[in-house]
Amino acid sequence: MKPVEVTRGDSPIVLGVPHSGTFIPEDIWVKLNHNGKLLADTDWHVDRLYSDLLPGATMVRANFHRYVIDANRDPEGVSLYPGQNTTTLCPTTDFDGLAIYHDGEEPDAEEIESRRLAWHAPYHAALEAELGRVREQNGVALLYDCHSIRSVVPYLFEGILPDFNTGTNNGTTCDKQIETAVVDVTEAAEGYSSVLNGRFKGGWTTRHYGKPETGTHAIQMELAQSTHLESQSPPFAYDEEKAAKLRQHVATILTNLNKLAAALPR
Repeated sequence: MKPVEVTRGDSPIVLGVPHSGTFIPEDIWVKLNHNGKLLADTDWHVDRLYSDLLPGATMVRANFHRYVIDANRDPEGVSLYPGQNTTTLCPTTDFDGLAIYHDGEEPDAEEIESRRLAWHAPYHAALEAELGRVREQNGVALLYDCHSIRSVVPYLFEGILPDFNTGTNNGTTCDKQIETAVVDVTEAAEGYSSVLNGRFKGGWTTRHYGKPETGTHAIQMELAQSTHLESQSPPFAYDEEKAAKLRQHVATILTNLNKLAAALPR
């Protein structure tokens, strides 16, 4: 299994998909307990949700599961949200704070480094290469980092998560026009709730690559899984009707960003 799959396009938009992969090598799989093998924290069907919405968009998708290593975490292990519950570079608990490994089978520092080199590093090498390629071709690159999560996860946040959670690390990872273009669509989407820089302000990927002064912009979209799944419990099936409705709004966002990119400062 290749760590990363890349679909190249000529648009300035690059779709990052770090968490929809479900592959876990056998030597890691046997160490997971029953809870871990549910893979409940997958960003279920996000690659399918975004597929073919914007002709010419590039997609960089991690094929490995986040339990192998989390491609949206700082490779040095620094927490994204100090003081708040979160999961680590190589998670040992799920989003409910429950163990995912058999006792004593958690990865040690040597294994974490091995996984970083085998999985995390190739994903980011591919993502960085594609951002550089489209920036050279278009004069600007815009990373749209695609995520989803269950609507109710008490260990991570209180209450019910809004449907659209836009993150720009408080406006630092992209031009203000990009943030506004996304929020204009999410706030106007009938029947959906939204928030800007709420619980999810943008993960390591958004913060690492989002440097507007260099011509590379980044924004994270965390979707509540209630917007496109039949159920937020196994088997986490894709809901065609819900997804079709949601895809209309996401397509509008990407189309607007694609047009806007031509006017961004070089």
